[in-house]
Amino acid sequence: MIISRGLWWALAAAAVAVAAVVFVRRSRTPYPDLPGERPAPEGPPPERDVSPPWPPVPILGTPTKADIERYATRPAGFFDRPAVAAFFAEQPPLDGPTRRRLNRWAAVAVAVVVLAGGAQVLESAVFSKGDHSTKEHFGGCAPVYADAGVGCFTEPRWQVDSGSEPGIEWSPALEPAPGDQQRAESQDPPLAQEAVDADCRPRTAEPHVRAIDPKVTRAVNRQWRRIETWLKAHAPRSYRTLGRPGRARTIAVAEAQTGLTFPDDLRASLLRHNGSALAEGIWPFGFLNNVNMTVRQIRDHWRTLCGIDATDDSDDPRTEWWDGRMIPVGSDGGGNSLVIDSVRRDVGETDLEDSMSFTPGGIRIRSYHALLKATADALETGGTVGFWKPEAVAGQLEWNLP
Repeated sequence: MIISRGLWWALAAAAVAVAAVVFVRRSRTPYPDLPGERPAPEGPPPERDVSPPWPPVPILGTPTKADIERYATRPAGFFDRPAVAAFFAEQPPLDGPTRRRLNRWAAVAVAVVVLAGGAQVLESAVFSKGDHSTKEHFGGCAPVYADAGVGCFTEPRWQVDSGSEPGIEWSPALEPAPGDQQRAESQDPPLAQEAVDADCRPRTAEPHVRAIDPKVTRAVNRQWRRIETWLKAHAPRSYRTLGRPGRARTIAVAEAQTGLTFPDDLRASLLRHNGSALAEGIWPFGFLNNVNMTVRQIRDHWRTLCGIDATDDSDDPRTEWWDGRMIPVGSDGGGNSLVIDSVRRDVGETDLEDSMSFTPGGIRIRSYHALLKATADALETGGTVGFWKPEAVAGQLEWNLP
């Protein structure tokens, strides 16, 4: 489809030029008469070996030497250039084959121009009607807060729940809390360059319980049995802080409300121990000097962190202080969290004074199951997990720096 106006005019000009040349050529040299149509000449036939001189003698006569000398001093102009003069010089008549080829090319040029013009007219008549400006429609748009700095084609919806542990009851969308609404109205609108963290604005969805691969469940339970055996023998007070088994629907509700997909090994671990709890004033059990969170604590802590930082400051979410795609699974009590990247599934940690790190303890931990196994190995052998060393002190587990 030709849409360039310049190309359109160039094709038209070329067609006109070709038609003009054909017309001039044909007007100068008419087609020879067909046999039988030319009248028979009277008198004796002309001699065949005699041909008229070419070029013919000029009408005004042949210039003399004096005439040439008289006009030789005239400055040469544009039409005196050899190429221009040769173009306008009288040419011998074209033979039949050459004339026919020229006619064919002229017909092709005219056909191209006609086709291009017809295509342009068809495009204008059929495809150029109406307004073609488009708007992106977001089906099931994510909830948009008043201070988010982005627009949405649907009304924002809020998801809250009123359940209590060990289960989280699912409830329909409700109005925002008065404190949240007043805070949003009192804050100034964010700067235009701030990009909203889409992971902190999940789409509302119904909870769906997903099956866990039995191999993953067996592998996670195997590591937990090693940890439990060591805690019973060396740190019974910490053993008593281990949470009871979680519920699959509770996990599904947390996934729906955060918009995250918990890895199978994390879900299998929560189904065996739903976090840990304070018991008899003992610091609850956890990994790498963090306290294990329950399902509800994971969801609430995720909401808290998204409330603190709901913008994208970098193209790589793993280099920010926080990103909504992370799953907080542990807390050190000082504002830092042990997290799992819901996309890459590896273990990392947040830092209040720096960006997230995915080498907790100075080592790479590729999954939650790998964290369980590294902890069980360190407990049984007296080793370390990175630069953290788990030790039993007065019947409870402590993570120390050796």
